[in-house]
Amino acid sequence: MELLDCRRLTGPNLLWDRPSVVMDIACEPGEALEIRPRLEAEVLRLHQCLGWGACDFSARARIGGLSLAFDGPIDRLYAGIALAEAAWQRCAGAADSRGSVIDGVIDGAVEEATDRVANHAIDDAIAAIRERAAEEGNPALLALQAAAGEHQAPFLWDDDAVSIGFGASARTWPSRCLPQVDEIDWAAPRRIPIALVTGTNGKTTTARMCAHILRAAGHRAGSCSTEGIWIDDQVLDSGDYAGPGGARAILRHPEASAAVLETARGGLLRRGLAVEEADVALVTNIAADHLGDFGSRSLDELLQIKWVISRAVRRGGTLVLNADDERLVAQARDYAGRIAWFSLDPDRRDIEFRPDDGWLIRERDGRRERLCRIDEIPLALDGAARHNVANALAAAAVCSQLGVGTEAIAAGLTRMRHEDNPGRGNFYTVEGARVIVDFAHNPHAMAAIAELVSALPAERRLLAFAQAGDRTDELLREYARHAWALGPERIIISELAKYARGRAPGEVYGILRDELIRCGCPPDAIIHVDTEPQALDNALAWARPGDLLVMLVLADAAAVRARLAGLEPQGRTSSQPLSGGAP
Repeated sequence: MELLDCRRLTGPNLLWDRPSVVMDIACEPGEALEIRPRLEAEVLRLHQCLGWGACDFSARARIGGLSLAFDGPIDRLYAGIALAEAAWQRCAGAADSRGSVIDGVIDGAVEEATDRVANHAIDDAIAAIRERAAEEGNPALLALQAAAGEHQAPFLWDDDAVSIGFGASARTWPSRCLPQVDEIDWAAPRRIPIALVTGTNGKTTTARMCAHILRAAGHRAGSCSTEGIWIDDQVLDSGDYAGPGGARAILRHPEASAAVLETARGGLLRRGLAVEEADVALVTNIAADHLGDFGSRSLDELLQIKWVISRAVRRGGTLVLNADDERLVAQARDYAGRIAWFSLDPDRRDIEFRPDDGWLIRERDGRRERLCRIDEIPLALDGAARHNVANALAAAAVCSQLGVGTEAIAAGLTRMRHEDNPGRGNFYTVEGARVIVDFAHNPHAMAAIAELVSALPAERRLLAFAQAGDRTDELLREYARHAWALGPERIIISELAKYARGRAPGEVYGILRDELIRCGCPPDAIIHVDTEPQALDNALAWARPGDLLVMLVLADAAAVRARLAGLEPQGRTSSQPLSGGAP
């Protein structure tokens, strides 16, 4: 048994909707039944010793362990972490709050370990927790939080800043220099339309499509994703902002009149949601990715993480779901709010958003409306990029629920070019060879790329890819199987030392290579290089006119795209799709 992590949950999260402290514990089911009541009792006892009063608990069984949370005021959560670690030490008898539990602790030695810690360290622990709480305490923050609740005003907080209102109405102050409640004009704070976007694949592309549609409708669209933060096409910052930090940056920006917030698994697990309420929430799909991390060791656990955003949909809002995903269909059976479904199946007459006779359509209450021709959507590649047809349907569904009309939906989707979606389906031509650069980093995404490539003519095909070390062996093997289905004559695998994540050098490559050979790939067709730029050099050296090179890049995407852009013939841009798409 081991305490894996102890951290703050600052917004609605997998366990409940309260700011809280959570302990992630690796243990067997029987150990969880034993340790949970002991921890809860010890947390309550420490609260009493500190004069904090009672707290509530929420627990969730995980594969391989338990997550246990207790609530507290937002200006005392760091002190709450210290309290949780002290409670763990006393209950588990560990010398280190994040170390392994000593042998025999569950077999009758808990009381002895607790007594030993109590005799030597409890007074010091309580003093340290009390000191931390005094440093962290912020009565003005709690007063603003309470007043915002009373006035139903949007409220955001973090370690550095506190804000009331969204967009143009937002006012932000340093967290240690806050106004008095009566100094604020509580009639001024306003909300802006908010869409949350999550899922395994398609999040970033769909969020970008939504932002383009909102711009066509006259909004200044703020969006955040794993690629950065934008207001319209202005990049505010680059990096992974698919969590609460990116959401707050957008919602506090004075120019944002609508927000599309990509919400990734990691941010949901680590902190929860940044907002308590959204107008629309989208789940694109649930597929194998990041499986193996505590809390997301199965597709069902991954689904529950993504499903958190459904609880943020406001009364009268809409949850947008993929009707082609069986897990989402099953999960939605108990959902009481409005759902807008989308599907790639044109024969699903019960689905609101779907393709039909070359169009994206919406059909509801007996009324059928054409939204946009599929062959006019650049990212759909005349329908060959079926994953982007699905993304376009999802974006149309989201924006329609935000009040956007058909004309703006069509304009946003048809005006979006491939260069507006960097790292996803970008096309280049170098000395007669055609190159696709994409992000496809899991089996589901690799299958989508294979489907696209099968619709494109090529003399020969080359696939260059890599994979992070935190994927399970089976997930790596499945990824390799989908890679081989693409039909490449040559495969280049990059090492990705930056993302080894505990794997030995060459370990990921070895698993991928062995599975490719098992699938029938000749061993001499597989090349191993250190970096993705080296993979590009190798691919270009091998290529000849008429070849198709598929570059799936994770670590050095910007460098690879920049190099290819510099090699293209003058006058051609990556917005021009490859010829030979599906009819």
